Amino acid sequence: MTSFTLNNTQYSIRLFDESRDSVEELTGLLHKAYKRLADMGLNFVATYQDVEYTRYYLKKGECYILLQGDNLIGTVFYYTTMWEDAPDIYKRDDTVLFGKFAVDPVLQRNGFGSRLMDFIESLASSKGKKQIVLDTSEKAYHLIDYYTKRGYEYIHHWQWPVVNYRSVIMAKKLS
Repeated sequence: MTSFTLNNTQYSIRLFDESRDSVEELTGLLHKAYKRLADMGLNFVATYQDVEYTRYYLKKGECYILLQGDNLIGTVFYYTTMWEDAPDIYKRDDTVLFGKFAVDPVLQRNGFGSRLMDFIESLASSKGKKQIVLDTSEKAYHLIDYYTKRGYEYIHHWQWPVVNYRSVIMAKKLS
């Protein structure tokens, strides 16, 4: 677990534990946080996934949650299992994919996303990864800009069969 204080309030980041954390609440957070993308007409899976899909997803890696006390305010997912039809860069031993990155919309632009990103990048580095990758819609200019400012670079485009947009794959070298 990682803890930090921001504006005299204590926050923590820890591994999601289905025996004590709510999959329903996690799913709801993803829906809320991805609503802006849905409103743009982009059907990210996180905009509509149901609770059973979230449970299935939890088996593909490590889900970390950002808490203010007992309140779930953010999440990020570290993949340990990859799909057969995923881009080759996702399957490299020295590389890890992260996703399902979300902060409650009322708390966005307060540094919580940066804290989650710092955490996931540090985690990847501590596990010996040399590179961290992501994908997002080529139409989500605000996200591409955010990731670019964090040092992520465009690798190539990708078309997932379950979404209505072309993705950009971005990567960042880890030290």
